[in-house]
Amino acid sequence: MRIKLERWLNQVWYGQQQAPLWLRSLVPLYRVGFLTDRALKQRTASELAGKPILVVGNLTVGGSGKTPLVIRLCRVLQGAGMTVGVASRGYGRSSHGLQRVRANSDPALVGDEPLLIAQRAAVAVIVANDRCAAAKALFDEGVDVVIADDGLQHHRLPRSMEICVLDGSREFGNGLQLPAGPLREPMQRLQQVDHVVVNGALEPSSTLPHAVTMQLVPGLLHSLDQNLSWRLSQFSGCRANAVAGIANPERFFRSLEQAGLILKRHSWPDHHAYGQEDFAALNPDYPIIMTEKDAVKCRGLALRNAWYLAVDAHLPGDFELAVVKGMMKAVKSGRQGG
Repeated sequence: MRIKLERWLNQVWYGQQQAPLWLRSLVPLYRVGFLTDRALKQRTASELAGKPILVVGNLTVGGSGKTPLVIRLCRVLQGAGMTVGVASRGYGRSSHGLQRVRANSDPALVGDEPLLIAQRAAVAVIVANDRCAAAKALFDEGVDVVIADDGLQHHRLPRSMEICVLDGSREFGNGLQLPAGPLREPMQRLQQVDHVVVNGALEPSSTLPHAVTMQLVPGLLHSLDQNLSWRLSQFSGCRANAVAGIANPERFFRSLEQAGLILKRHSWPDHHAYGQEDFAALNPDYPIIMTEKDAVKCRGLALRNAWYLAVDAHLPGDFELAVVKGMMKAVKSGRQGG
């Protein structure tokens, strides 16, 4: 049921299917709820006032490339001598309250994306429904900067800098707000953020000429047990089961096909919780190739001949420098204020 609903909504939001009248009639209700929530939480958390917080988020529902961007920003800020922590909600986790994420944490308890960030960026990661509580815990541990993952609409959270991420192939979909479209907020919100980062190339008709382009560059294929690594080009001409439980699997499938692989595609909803039954119908003679986010949830399934593709975010140097300078200024200001 969930898979069918997600596919139908994607057709309405990003495809050629028009949003039905009953769905569009719900938009004002969503808008009232959103504005009420923002008004109730307009007052930021006083204990975090003046703290150096970098918010990374998006205007649309679903993935846009936030996780690889957060990983890259962690490394950039670490390279500039800052200690970084990441605060996240941990979408889809089964646990409650505040949880510290470690490299060997159970993804069901902490969420797939926070676990991937902890593994790839080697920074302190804390998940909590209240991002303010997560940020406070990180500052109490002594970090210099907190990156708030998916925190753009977390209104109580103060911020030194906002970065909005967009999927270049999808942008704003049909341009409607939830639930008739993918927008969490009106597009005018982009005028208030510090930076707009576009994952992939923009459409020629785009109205975002000043956005920064981020490219996700494929790296090595790693076996799920992490004992072997191969270049993607070494799989050229091979048939493979391609598995993706992400918001926009087309980008992943396309990168494999561009490398010469012949795919049997298998897609599930974003943040899908995998079980053995999901792989029962796959051709056992073909390798299984999945995204790195899927891999953190599949390592305990004892899959045979299973691999994941690592990707890295590449950003313009002047953009990274601007982020470093902005957060260094915020750190200095926070220390003087404290």
